[in-house]
Amino acid sequence: MGLHGVRQIGYNKLKLMSFSAKSLLRTFLLMTLGIAVLGILGYLFMTRLTELSEQVNDVNQQLDHAMKQLAEVAEKSEAASTRAAQAEENALEAAQGRLQAEAAEAAAEKTAVLAREETERAQQDTQLAQEQAQLAQEQAQRTREDHERIRRERDQDLDRLHRAFNQIVETRRTALGLVMSLGSDSMQFNFDKATLRPENRELLSKIVGILLTSKNYGIYVYGHTDDIGSEEYNLDLSEKRAQTVRDYLTENGIAPEIITSKGFGKSRPIVPGTSAEARAENRRVEIGIVDIVINYEERVSSLE
Repeated sequence: MGLHGVRQIGYNKLKLMSFSAKSLLRTFLLMTLGIAVLGILGYLFMTRLTELSEQVNDVNQQLDHAMKQLAEVAEKSEAASTRAAQAEENALEAAQGRLQAEAAEAAAEKTAVLAREETERAQQDTQLAQEQAQLAQEQAQRTREDHERIRRERDQDLDRLHRAFNQIVETRRTALGLVMSLGSDSMQFNFDKATLRPENRELLSKIVGILLTSKNYGIYVYGHTDDIGSEEYNLDLSEKRAQTVRDYLTENGIAPEIITSKGFGKSRPIVPGTSAEARAENRRVEIGIVDIVINYEERVSSLE
């Protein structure tokens, strides 16, 4: 080859090398540009990723805050529910308390009304009792006055009877009335007999005449004997003699229902001893006059 050929070859090589250099430079520039673009893109991506990460963090923080707020709201809601339930329970208790208070007030009012009514009834009863007591006192006073008046009248009548009987036979005044003792000097029976003698009838007729002028008396006829004979014999004889006197009184107008007779035999002598005088005193019939208007607890005890 000639010089021209060498030059051509050299030129071509230079041209090739220039082209290669340019290509390399272009490639380098492209790569540098690509790297720069990639760097920019990477930067942008990282920046965006950082922003997204920050946003995610913000969202997480907001979510955490929202969860905390939700928890607080839930806690407050639960507390509010508890308070509401407590308030409802308190309200129910208060309502029950009011109902109980109202019921207690109503019961107290009812009790007060009943107490007032009871007090009024008690006052009325007291007033009535006082009036009744006053009436009872007045009635008692009238009864005492009537009793005293009747007693005076009866005492006056007994005094009249006492004076009248004492003129015909020995008569003594007792707490219950009068006792006429018809001894052997005023009334005599034949031995072992209970038949009245004419003089006995005369005496008894006088007694009947006085008794018929009086009212409201009970009459007791008691027979007594002396100590001669057995107790059984004397008891039977005294009962027969008392019955004889009773029969005479009833036959002459004295109501039989006011006369009682009884024999005591020799059990109640009025004079001790066995002398004739003592035995004469002890053989007797007693007629008791008892006022039946005035109530005596022991009407006959002082006469027997």
